[in-house]
Amino acid sequence: MEFTYHSLQEIVEMAENRGMKLSELVLMEQANVLECSQQEVLERMREQYKVMKQAELKGQKKNVKSTSGLTGGDAYKIKKAIDEGRTLSGSFLAGALMRATAVSELNAAMGKIVAAPTAGSCGILPAALITMQEEKGVSEDECIMALLTASAIGMIIANNASIAGAEGGCQAECGAASAMAAAAIVELSGGTPTQCAHAVAIALKNIMGLVCDPVAGLVEIPCVKRNASGVANAITSAELVLCGVKSAIPTDEVIEAMAEVGNKMDVSLRETAEGGLANCPTAKLLCRKVFACKETE
Repeated sequence: MEFTYHSLQEIVEMAENRGMKLSELVLMEQANVLECSQQEVLERMREQYKVMKQAELKGQKKNVKSTSGLTGGDAYKIKKAIDEGRTLSGSFLAGALMRATAVSELNAAMGKIVAAPTAGSCGILPAALITMQEEKGVSEDECIMALLTASAIGMIIANNASIAGAEGGCQAECGAASAMAAAAIVELSGGTPTQCAHAVAIALKNIMGLVCDPVAGLVEIPCVKRNASGVANAITSAELVLCGVKSAIPTDEVIEAMAEVGNKMDVSLRETAEGGLANCPTAKLLCRKVFACKETE
């Protein structure tokens, strides 16, 4: 078996022809490349998932606060609303929003997270997987396998477009994470490799063109809230596909378009904190406050 992480369609066809899940195919390939057993690969992924779950739990705490003081405590507020039955969307979506926010806020507070695929988008995939485990009863082993599917999607996007906000805007970070999470959710819900690919395409199309404009140059505003919207995008994309909806544009073509859009973005919209929300009057004021505090300290 030989395949490269350059075409999702190639991997999907290989999996479909063999009657395998994407994760099963990726597991075989990774064990071969790393020259180790499949169990060893799974144990590595299990450790990654363990860190994700620990980050989600720590990020829910009331006293989580970033060094800058710009973010922290929102995951706690969402959890409290869930516990009190005040959410509009119920425990599944609200729980996913809370978990994505928790991991992202912990990242801003210098906690230990898994870049999935980046630190700025670290909350989306954990939120999707943990919510599926907590709310839908899928097993931890299934979530670990779904991590392999998500990882393959991330590698394909990285190889054909970008996963860096500095290179392709936030569509490259939260977009890629949403696509990875969407594929994972579909597989965990019993979807086929082809359906996983459609979910990836829809998730990327939904977030195409999103700029990277961190206030004060920090991965906090608007990044934390984009993690919450990113997991909502993943759930939406997966739900559509599981209902039978397909992407009219093939996934590999969507990724190509994503690369083109990222390349055409002005440099001010690619993580330089010189455009978009980072250039608003309030953002400039926050920036001055943050760095004045640092100088004082």
